[in-house]
Amino acid sequence: MPSTPLRVLAIDVGAGTQDILIYESGQPIENCAKLVLPSPTRIVAARIHRATERGRPVYLAGNLMGGGPSTEAIRAHLNAGLPVYAAPEPARTVHNDLDHVRSLGIAICETPPVGAEIIRLGDIDLAAISATLRAFEVEPPMRYAVAIQDHGYQPGVDSHALRYAFLRSLLHNGGDVLDMAFLEPPPFMLRMQAVQRALPGAVIMDTGAAAVLGVLADPVVARAVADGGAIVVNIGNMHTFGVAVRGRRIYGLFEHHTGGISSELLGELVERLRGGRLTHDEVLRLGGHGAAFNPRYGLDGDFSLVAITG
Repeated sequence: MPSTPLRVLAIDVGAGTQDILIYESGQPIENCAKLVLPSPTRIVAARIHRATERGRPVYLAGNLMGGGPSTEAIRAHLNAGLPVYAAPEPARTVHNDLDHVRSLGIAICETPPVGAEIIRLGDIDLAAISATLRAFEVEPPMRYAVAIQDHGYQPGVDSHALRYAFLRSLLHNGGDVLDMAFLEPPPFMLRMQAVQRALPGAVIMDTGAAAVLGVLADPVVARAVADGGAIVVNIGNMHTFGVAVRGRRIYGLFEHHTGGISSELLGELVERLRGGRLTHDEVLRLGGHGAAFNPRYGLDGDFSLVAITG
């Protein structure tokens, strides 16, 4: 009897787009269904902008999600003199501290006021994705893998410092790329936790690490990391994530805001990462999130190949 094929709904939730793949074992990857759609935060922003144009109050329902365009649209709605109401969980999209959210003029309430336009927040809209797939005779898989970036949140701790501590802890505990994939995300990773609530049982992975793992499937990169290692850089709409990797082991990494990087600066970051000379404070001074190195394995390869994706 033929074995049942493995089918996975894989979603990369970015700042500009959400990239969706229906993986089916036994199928050439080129024949697997793929979708590139606007990111959830841009979709939510568009809905809020329409409510602003109509002069309607809005009520934010649903779940915590990534900010950017969505939070900018919320602030624009408030600046237009229009009311914003929100349930506690989606309100954390604006800021994890609900007292700060209230200070912006957003009213926190469990139920929508009469006349408010309800706008659902969340990084995953499984119903919309499923309906789209079924319109093309593709049955949605029941297994999920989601890539998403989460700064994390702990009261009184800077979010950039918390993310750096998270990345450094992963390197100190071994540094395998798959250490950034979770069935149970850390409790302080609130955005990952929200995705897990939306898709119970999903494998959730850091976006940058997921990109690195994908690049390692390239045969040229695979040969390089099996030998002297490689530098792998993922350039996203918002963040650039670079690692020195051999096998699946990360020896060092940096993370910066894409908008603050030039080609010259990227070249410098890569060279300093390759040589183990890049420091956390240096990246912070340049406006990035930081850098970290694996203390157990050291940079003893040449890392001559540089592979860039995004």
